[in-house]
Amino acid sequence: MIKQLFQPIRIGTMEVPNRFVVPAMVMNYCNEDGTATERFIRYHEEKAKGGWGLIITEDYAVVPEGKGFVRIPGLWNDDQILSHAELTKRVHKYGSKIVAQIYHAGRQTSRQIIGTTPKAPSAIPCPVLQEVPEELTVDEIKDIVEKFGDTAYRAKLAGFDGVEIHGAHGYLIAQFMSNYSNRRTDQYGGSLQNRLRFPLEIIANIRKKTGPNFPIIFRISADEFVRGGRTVEDTKAIAMILEEAGINAIHVSAGVYGTAYAIVPPSAIPHGWIVNFAEEVKKVVSIPVITVGRINDPLVAEGIIASGKADLVACGRASLADPALPSKTAAGEFDEIIPCIGCVQGCLGRIFAQKDAWCLVNPRTGKEGELDIKPADKVKKVLIAGGGCAGMEAAIVAKERGHDVHLYEKTAKLGGQYYTAAIPPGKGEIYQFLIWQMNRMNKLGVKVHLNQPLTEEIVAEEKPDAIIIATGGKPIMPDIPGIDKPIVTNAHDVLEEKVATGPKVVIVGGGLIGSETANYLVHHGRAVTIVEQRHDIALDEEDSVRYFLLKDLKEHDVNVHVNSKVVEITDDGVVIEKNGEKITLSGFDKVVMAVGVKPDNQLAEILKGKAPEVIVVGDAKEARKALEAIQEGYEAGLQI
Repeated sequence: MIKQLFQPIRIGTMEVPNRFVVPAMVMNYCNEDGTATERFIRYHEEKAKGGWGLIITEDYAVVPEGKGFVRIPGLWNDDQILSHAELTKRVHKYGSKIVAQIYHAGRQTSRQIIGTTPKAPSAIPCPVLQEVPEELTVDEIKDIVEKFGDTAYRAKLAGFDGVEIHGAHGYLIAQFMSNYSNRRTDQYGGSLQNRLRFPLEIIANIRKKTGPNFPIIFRISADEFVRGGRTVEDTKAIAMILEEAGINAIHVSAGVYGTAYAIVPPSAIPHGWIVNFAEEVKKVVSIPVITVGRINDPLVAEGIIASGKADLVACGRASLADPALPSKTAAGEFDEIIPCIGCVQGCLGRIFAQKDAWCLVNPRTGKEGELDIKPADKVKKVLIAGGGCAGMEAAIVAKERGHDVHLYEKTAKLGGQYYTAAIPPGKGEIYQFLIWQMNRMNKLGVKVHLNQPLTEEIVAEEKPDAIIIATGGKPIMPDIPGIDKPIVTNAHDVLEEKVATGPKVVIVGGGLIGSETANYLVHHGRAVTIVEQRHDIALDEEDSVRYFLLKDLKEHDVNVHVNSKVVEITDDGVVIEKNGEKITLSGFDKVVMAVGVKPDNQLAEILKGKAPEVIVVGDAKEARKALEAIQEGYEAGLQI
């Protein structure tokens, strides 16, 4: 079925061996001085081993004050060339092409990161970061143009196959191109031609310094999705002008920081959701067009290329989930591909906190060489209690290392709380990962015991060398008067349809569990009220996930009481305390408790000392998210 993805294609003088592209993604793996670390190099080398045709590296800053993140790469001086030359050498060993994305953050940074006031076309703050920038003078603009050219030349010296000018996502070049952020009245503002002067001067400067045969890709947001921002019709006009100026390919993305969900779309957004933008741009240019945006399945990617909507497909987070996606596709091993589930916990969630990026479904991301799976020195019998995502991850890794692994799950199905987490709207891709874990265990020969909790008797009989406790968490039922009334249940039982709620439901707790339970219920025709002690709901969701969740709840008229505490449960509702006043909410069929989970770790105490190694992971250790649970399960499998 895969015929188009493995066809080579030329971008200028560069021949890319296939149509799989790793787009630039901030990972925060470099040194603060912009030099490449071994971690940064190994991360990209892993992609090359996996068969990606074109790898575009993240945000090489052209000047230190142009950084939007602390630990991104840079080529603003000659001392940085050597470390990045090692990167290109290692990638080229596997036949992949590698391009340096070069950029300046403009107003989308902060004094905390760069140590000075950000610069921008106009003194208008980014609505997200809220820091008022200084307006660039014409002389400063000219200097930045030179810096882009110098950075591109250093990229060429470092062995890169080309550069990608970052004109997307609301960074400096995009700021110049858009009326949303450019209010200048000189030659760099106003008309489209004036707003394009800055990127056109950059292209000319790069050509002058790197020569006619050094490929230039231009990344652009086809639609910024903000009032006053550019639309795809503006972008089509710009694309034609950029092609005339000499770029060799155009990479069509979307969004700015104010619409970050468009830059890194969560699972609520459909697959390939902006492919039609690429198709529109492709109608007006003759150079290759790269598309991007929630493309995490090679069959979907094949369809995009086959339909002629784009020439190359960028699968960013899919490459985090499985860097070997192209090679597994070539071998027809589709069920072996670790699926990206669009959770954005480890990628977007961590990098915007200025942390290093992880991947929820692939604990090795960014830890290549550190968390590699190697055969165990001694084969051990390993018993695992709990068949949730952490327990299954531990079983996979331990079995891959050669251990004799037995997994015990007290219920009739695997998945644990993560199975329940996949039930709310927009979360169904979680099942794909759980199915991948199940398939992997089956292929490896992990012995799975369903409807069988791990007990002292089993441990005494089996005499294991190691036990991993991954029993997860259990719902917290707070000490509130009336908590034992028949009207009360918990969110987990509601999501798994173990209890009937009736038409009217009040949910106590508006965190991640409560808000997503509410969304599930309103999509099934229930009228829902949420009571939350904090100032808002869903505060523990990642921002882009939360955006769509809140939008959905609002559209379905969910009634929300914030800054409110439940002080009593009645026969048909709750009494809340809000601003010092007691209010009775009545007429409900069910009161659903969703105030969190606590570790279910009694087994850990019972089995302590019953084996040479007893390791507790996931929510059984401490209630958190699946990101930490899977990471700990993986590391437990390595530890034994």
